[in-house]
Amino acid sequence: MSDELINQSLDQYDVQILKFLEEDGRMAFSAIAQEIGISNTMVHQRVHKLIEHGILKGIKPILDEKKMGYDWASFTGLTLDKDHNSERIIEALKAIPEVTECYYITGSFTLFIRIIAKNHEHMRKILYDQIDNIPGVSKTDSFMELGCAFRRNVGL
Repeated sequence: MSDELINQSLDQYDVQILKFLEEDGRMAFSAIAQEIGISNTMVHQRVHKLIEHGILKGIKPILDEKKMGYDWASFTGLTLDKDHNSERIIEALKAIPEVTECYYITGSFTLFIRIIAKNHEHMRKILYDQIDNIPGVSKTDSFMELGCAFRRNVGL
């Protein structure tokens, strides 16, 4: 099913279900059903359909990294020796738990990643001892995160 067809197939119930789950991913389907005025079974079926079509990627907890001891974060651009090595390099980055996001981008870098660390020494070790030692990574350029002003999903 094409993305355009999926977007057109979202009706008011799907949108309402997504809004409730975005507000509280732990909200019981029965409570959502009661709020919307549909059956519990219908909520289950629609959530399953949203997952099956890739609209809803899952319901995961949002962790407070700072409360977990990760006081430092950076956005780091990676320049690769050869861009066609990106898949192998991405697999190596996945093995580093502190790398929380990875994007293909245009411009001076091939990949842009987000790294979290407990302190500046931890960040240095991740950058110099792990990422710089991935074969094919020729350069990194990091921008320290000073805090997140906001983070959200696309509006429904």
